[in-house]
Amino acid sequence: MATQDNSDVRLPGGDVLPAIRSRAQSFRESIASERFFEEDVDEPTGTIMSSTINLANTILGSGMLSMPNAMASLGLALGSLVIMFSAFTSGMGLYLLSRCARRTNGRDASFFAVSKLTYPKAAVFFDAAIAIKCFGVSISYLIIFGDLMPEIAEAFGFRMPLLLARSFWITFAIVALIPLAFQRRLDALKYTSMTALIAVVYLIAVVAIFYFSPTREPLPAGDIVFFRWSKSFFTHLPVFVFAFTCHQNIFSVYNELRDNSSKQVNGVIALSMGSACAAYQWIAILGYLTFGSKVAPNLLTMYNNGTLVTFCRLSIAILVLFSYPLQCHPARNCLDKVVTSIYHSWTKQPEFEAIVDQGSDPNEDAPNDEATPTAVVHVMSPAKHIGITVGLMLLSYIVAMTVSSLDLVLSFVGSTGSTCISFILPGVFYYKMHRNASWTRMKVISVLLVVYGLFILVFCLSANILRVINGDY
Repeated sequence: MATQDNSDVRLPGGDVLPAIRSRAQSFRESIASERFFEEDVDEPTGTIMSSTINLANTILGSGMLSMPNAMASLGLALGSLVIMFSAFTSGMGLYLLSRCARRTNGRDASFFAVSKLTYPKAAVFFDAAIAIKCFGVSISYLIIFGDLMPEIAEAFGFRMPLLLARSFWITFAIVALIPLAFQRRLDALKYTSMTALIAVVYLIAVVAIFYFSPTREPLPAGDIVFFRWSKSFFTHLPVFVFAFTCHQNIFSVYNELRDNSSKQVNGVIALSMGSACAAYQWIAILGYLTFGSKVAPNLLTMYNNGTLVTFCRLSIAILVLFSYPLQCHPARNCLDKVVTSIYHSWTKQPEFEAIVDQGSDPNEDAPNDEATPTAVVHVMSPAKHIGITVGLMLLSYIVAMTVSSLDLVLSFVGSTGSTCISFILPGVFYYKMHRNASWTRMKVISVLLVVYGLFILVFCLSANILRVINGDY
C-alpha cells in the first residue's frame, strides 16, 4: 500500500506503524537541520577478546618489518630491553588514559572530553593533532599496499600492465575499504582484525622457518653484538615508540566494552601489549640473528623470492589493508569533536569547565571495578559521519597516489605524534586531574612519562632533522 513519507501505515488489524522514511530523505534532513550535530545512543557490544584483537591489530602493523633493523642498531640485548621498555611505557600511557576516562560523562570518553576537563582551550588542538597523526598512518598503509601488490601480482605470473601498476592497487584498496571505513563501531572491525592477526602469525612462522632452516648460510664472525651504542640510537628510538602506539583507540575500547570496569579494561591493555611485545621480540631477535647487521629496514626484502615469501607479502598487504579502518575510526572521531566544537563556538553554546580537584583522596588510585551502566552516547549524525569519512578517504587516496615513500615521514610521526599520544598527553591529563591530590605512585609515573616523552620529542626529533640536513635517508 502506497503511503506518503509523513503518514502512518495502518495494518489490517487496525494497528498503526510509523512511516519508514528513506535513507536519502533522512540524510537530506540531517544536512538541512540541526540534526547534523546530533548524536545517537548505542548499546555497548565489546568483549575482552574483541577489544584485545582490535587493539593488538592497531599495534601490530608495518613496524614489525623494521624491528630487526632497529634491533641491529642497538644490539641483541639492548634492543630487546628497549622493546620491553617501550611496551611497558606505552601500557602505562594506556592505563593513565583509562583512568582519566572514568572522570568523563558516561561512555562518551575521548581525547576531546578529557581535554575539556583539564585544558579546555587546547581540546580542539589536541584532537586536530591526533587526527593528523592517524591520517598520516592511514596514508602509509595505502602506500605499503600499493608497493607490495605489484610485486605479488608479478610473482603469481600476472603480466597485465594494469595489475603491475601501483595506482591500480591503491584505487582497489580505497574502494574495497569503503564498507569497513564507514563502520561506526570499533567492535564491528573485530573479524577483519582477527584476519589481519593471522598474517602476523604467518610472518612469525616464516621468520622462524628461515632462521632454523638447515640450509641457512652462517653469519660472519662478530656480526652479532649484544650492545651497540651510537648516535643512530636517537633516530631508531621513535621506531619502537611508533610500533606500540595504539592510544588513539583506547577510548573507543573503554566506551564499547560491555563491562568496562577497571579489571576488564586493564585486562585488554595487558593482553594486547603483552602479545604485541612477544611478537615484536620474536621477529626482531630471529630476524637479527638471521642477517646480523646487514638486515634491511624491510625484513621481507632480505628473503629469496618464493612461494612462502610471496604469500607472506600477501598476508602483510592484507594486514595493512585491514589496519586502515583502525586509523580512520579515531581520525573521524577526533575531527567530529573539532567540527562540533567549532559549531558550538559559532552558536555561542556553553563549553565544559575544567575539573577542580578538591583535595587528596587516598583511594583515588584504587581500581574501580564497577562498569559504567550508560550506553555509548557519542555517535555522530549520519550526515556528519558520511561527510567526514568521505573526506578522509578521498584525501588519503590523493596523497597516497602522489607520494611514493613515507619512511622519513613515519620517523617524524614516531618522534612527534606518537610520542604525544603515548606519553605526554596521558601523563599531563592524569597529573592535571590529580594536581591537588597527594603524591601517589601513579602520579609520579605520570610525571616521569611526560619527561620521557619530552626527551624523545626533543632529542629524537632533532636527530631526524639532522638526518634530513645531512641527506642520510
